[in-house]
Amino acid sequence: MEHKMFCFQCEQTAGCAGCTGQTGVCGKRSDIATLQDELTGALIGLARASRGKQPTDSAHRAMLEGLFTTVTNVNFNEETIRKQLENVIEETSALIGSSAGHEANPALRYNMQELWNAQEDIRSLKSLILFGLRGMAAYAYHARMLGYTDDAVNAFFYEGLSAVGEDWGMEKLLPVVLKVGEVNLRCMALLDKANTETYGAPVPTTVPLRVEKGPFIVISGHDLKDLKLLLEQTDGMGINIYTNGEMLPSHAYPKLKAYPHLKGNFGTAWHNQQKEFADIPAPILFTTNCLMPPKASYADRVFTTEVVSYPGITHIGEEKDFTPVIRKALELGGYSEDREFTGINGGKAVTTGFAHDAVLAVADTVIDAVKTGALKHIFLVGGCDGARSGRSYYTEFVKQTPADTAVLTLACGKYRFNDLDLGTIGGLPRIMDMGQCSDAYSAIQVAAALAEAFGCGINDLPLTLVLSWYEQKAVCILLTLLHLGMKNIYLGPTLPAFVSPGVLDFLVKNYHIHPTTTPEADLAQMLNS
Repeated sequence: MEHKMFCFQCEQTAGCAGCTGQTGVCGKRSDIATLQDELTGALIGLARASRGKQPTDSAHRAMLEGLFTTVTNVNFNEETIRKQLENVIEETSALIGSSAGHEANPALRYNMQELWNAQEDIRSLKSLILFGLRGMAAYAYHARMLGYTDDAVNAFFYEGLSAVGEDWGMEKLLPVVLKVGEVNLRCMALLDKANTETYGAPVPTTVPLRVEKGPFIVISGHDLKDLKLLLEQTDGMGINIYTNGEMLPSHAYPKLKAYPHLKGNFGTAWHNQQKEFADIPAPILFTTNCLMPPKASYADRVFTTEVVSYPGITHIGEEKDFTPVIRKALELGGYSEDREFTGINGGKAVTTGFAHDAVLAVADTVIDAVKTGALKHIFLVGGCDGARSGRSYYTEFVKQTPADTAVLTLACGKYRFNDLDLGTIGGLPRIMDMGQCSDAYSAIQVAAALAEAFGCGINDLPLTLVLSWYEQKAVCILLTLLHLGMKNIYLGPTLPAFVSPGVLDFLVKNYHIHPTTTPEADLAQMLNS
């Protein structure tokens, strides 16, 4: 059977319009895309079945895992997606009191072609809801793994997905779009609480990019619990652990950095993995999204866990026994001598850990610097990285920021510039890494505290947000910023293909969203506005 793909949820979608061939830009095959659509339709059916009922905890887990599975660069495996689909149908059956699942009530089924073929503004708003929910599900999933849940967050997944399946106009869909942002703020706060109460509040930490001789493991993704388990299982074995991608901020958590064999960071952002992993003498463990189809040169050294899955790749199940990864590390042996690596700009170390507690601890210094004119502007330059050439914008932008300004950053977009040495301002480094993409919550907390200190609104602060987007977690963060009423956000390197001209016009008029142009022109506009 020939499957026809339509997918435009990521920034690199073909022609900035949508992947429609047999393989998407991310490497996802058309049959997998179709199966993920079927899973999404089933999740909408689960949401419909929940009306007037109380979903169980297992239904909540099926909802989160199902949505997370469909995030870009997470799951390419037909077998595991089908298991997710079967699980969702079982949970739906339990809710409606039938053993026949969706077949027991055809009205529950939702055909995703109805969404993809809808009028463009309706399709756009529903896509914002759906993609935002997918991103938020990742955050809720990570919190759940640490034992933290929120009833209001869980309930909104059903509410939001139900709206996607409704025949509603713009006036009813717009409030749901903004509510995704509202609930995602609550979800990011939940994950922040889960991480900090479990591992301690992050502290500024300098992380070397050097890899020491001997066996080592590279761990990528976002899940701090997986890292903690790996550190425990390798403790005292002579195996060093190196983070990659969005796992870099883990070095700042006191209970993680206490392990002496958590040594440093290897590599840069996710899209460089096929080059960076090609010949390293060590295994790589993927804990969340950011997986690209592994090349034959290193496929036998790739391991996955949680909802991440790829055909033919060894998967570590719920028992979390990382013995296969450890065995591979010992077998490969690592480098025979210490190896020096650098960031994109030649730096030999990067600094992380400037989350809200760390920044607010020196809030008086920041406030005084603003009042005296020593600090004239703060830029938040963060978001997802990707492979498009236009992303050099962010490197050049940061390089060109004046010496009397500071740059906050988060997520993997920081790898474009986080190894730069821009000096200090008021005793603080001019580049301050706040953490993972979910740590946009930290940036919001800092902005709110500064606004309170100056007795003004957030939009009156000398603060500009310059965001890069790639996948669905960036979508839910953007919706949170819109919910908070933040305006004059610069968004790039391209505008989302799923944002129709009509919806874009609404965002520009109401929130002054700016597509990025050139670093020179944008900086001039920001500093003179």
